[in-house]
Amino acid sequence: MLNRSDSFVNGPGSDPPEQIAPVHLDDTRVPREGWTARLILFSRAVAALTLLEGLYHWAAICGFGAGPDGGFQAQQLAWQIATIFFAIIDPVAAVGLWLAAPWGAVVWLASAVTMIVVHTLLPQIYGFQPLLIAADVALISGYGYIAFQASREQRRH
Repeated sequence: MLNRSDSFVNGPGSDPPEQIAPVHLDDTRVPREGWTARLILFSRAVAALTLLEGLYHWAAICGFGAGPDGGFQAQQLAWQIATIFFAIIDPVAAVGLWLAAPWGAVVWLASAVTMIVVHTLLPQIYGFQPLLIAADVALISGYGYIAFQASREQRRH
């Protein structure tokens, strides 16, 4: 016998809904060894650094640590634009890297290359900081190497 709630939910004359199987955490296993595991760990470490960098830029926008005349609005327009750009893109990249999503690596790479370009070709914005440039180049190179090794490992299996 069909009651009113069934016909309202399913429509008159329709079959009862199929039950959806629950999602199990065991269905998606994260590798615990090999290059893929190293890539995930490296990505999460870079994600933490990138999130800190994004928070640093947000602190600059909010005026933390600035003197009475050195706040965000007192800076040049180019500095403001670059700071807002990195304050937005770095946390987004950090989330993508932490989740090991392919788009996270792309967004982070865009952010890191942009930071290198800003420090190298536009030193009037943040100044020329060779240590920061070297760190970004090292992180990009490390990510590329580990990703390459992980892809070779996947092809073998």
